[in-house]
Amino acid sequence: MSSEVIGSVGVGLILLAFLLNLVGRVSERHSAYLLMNIIGAGMACWYAWVGDSIPFVILEGVWCAAALARMVLNRKGAPAEAEAP
Repeated sequence: MSSEVIGSVGVGLILLAFLLNLVGRVSERHSAYLLMNIIGAGMACWYAWVGDSIPFVILEGVWCAAALARMVLNRKGAPAEAEAP
């Protein structure tokens, strides 16, 4: 599989998660949303690494880590932060 396919699938997963959240199909704390972001950002991060695009490695790496951290907190039963007014 080419690196462009991997990067494109990764970005596609991130966008799919965003669109599903936007139309109210999944919340940002739902495991499907988080998994799409973890996998998608991980794939996009790898693609950026192969392409030697360090700013995007940082962006996608942090995106992946943040989604992973939220999933871990969800599994530990941590309360979600209050929503903004």
